[in-house]
Amino acid sequence: MNQSMIVLNNIQFHYDPGKSILNDLSLSVEKGSITAILGPNGTGKTTLLHTILGLLAPQSGEIWIAGKNIDEYKRSELSQVMSLVPQSEMVPFNFKVIEYVLLGRTPQLGFLDMPSDHDIELVRDTLEMLEVQHLEQRPVTELSGGEQQMVVLARALVQEPQVLLLDEPTSHLDLSNKGRLLKILQTLAQRGVTIVFSTHDPDAAAMIADHVILLKAGAVLDAGLIDRVLTSEKLTQTYGTEVKVLTIEGRLVTLLINGRFGGKEKVA
Repeated sequence: MNQSMIVLNNIQFHYDPGKSILNDLSLSVEKGSITAILGPNGTGKTTLLHTILGLLAPQSGEIWIAGKNIDEYKRSELSQVMSLVPQSEMVPFNFKVIEYVLLGRTPQLGFLDMPSDHDIELVRDTLEMLEVQHLEQRPVTELSGGEQQMVVLARALVQEPQVLLLDEPTSHLDLSNKGRLLKILQTLAQRGVTIVFSTHDPDAAAMIADHVILLKAGAVLDAGLIDRVLTSEKLTQTYGTEVKVLTIEGRLVTLLINGRFGGKEKVA
């Protein structure tokens, strides 16, 4: 895993002039790795993911995906390389789950092509892998938050991406679904998919990430292997409040010393 799948050099992005969201940001993500973008809410994590995906164009800097400048990709080509699982998504029509997930095959189909038997089989295999195959004929709008998150993930996976981006993927999940999702991401990485997910929760990063990028005020505070970056000192600096990192049964666990963190008392 020594080949960079994503490289950003000196990215500067703002919505309004003089109000930078990403400030001279540089980073790299190794092929086949799981990388967590960690930082408080409002620090630019979602903007960074949308920039990597090509949905937002920076005012300056370079983005390289799979060894190729992002400007050299057609939109359809980029959709074959990367997919995004957003934090939330409004479904405008009353799609059944199988119809909605099939939309993820669009980048792989030719103009006016209909989904093939292979496409439908892939959708059903993906739903089974995510343990939501029983929802196939249910309207997406009638699903619970956790079920909907799994279905959105299924739609992203049937794109067969080399890079999977996820924006706060565990924020609406209970503990059971959170653990299941993180195990699925580990399995995908073992199959060679490069995983990048944003989170404000250090424990989610500690559970599966190989690498961590600490983001604060739109700039990279530090980045590298999780054991080096996920420390009490660096998390305290990132969040602006005292955080302790402990090792319990071989796993890193974060504790907030005072107040609330990530919506939970003491435990991050």
